[in-house]
Amino acid sequence: MSTMKIKKGDTVKVITGKDKDKEGKVLSVDLKNNKAIVEGINKVTKHSKPSAANQAGGIIEKEAPIDLSNVMYVHKGKATRIGFKVEGDKKVRVAKSTGEAID
Repeated sequence: MSTMKIKKGDTVKVITGKDKDKEGKVLSVDLKNNKAIVEGINKVTKHSKPSAANQAGGIIEKEAPIDLSNVMYVHKGKATRIGFKVEGDKKVRVAKSTGEAID
């Protein structure tokens, strides 16, 4: 399995699509399908029937998954690509624009 360039909790910027230039926090990442759910991005409306959890039912708005190729990591307010570097015995993510370690 490959290492993830985008992880849960990262701030990302959408680079293409209907939400272009918007930024948000990654809520979850699906590495198998190469998709992420980003807070406030790619909102869709869903019609739900009344249930025990949702008494009223009706139309709810939620975030849909967006492809990882359509988002870029934001480092110090700027979108940047991510690379990897081995420091000591650990593999760390590195911002390509500055060369600084991310985590």
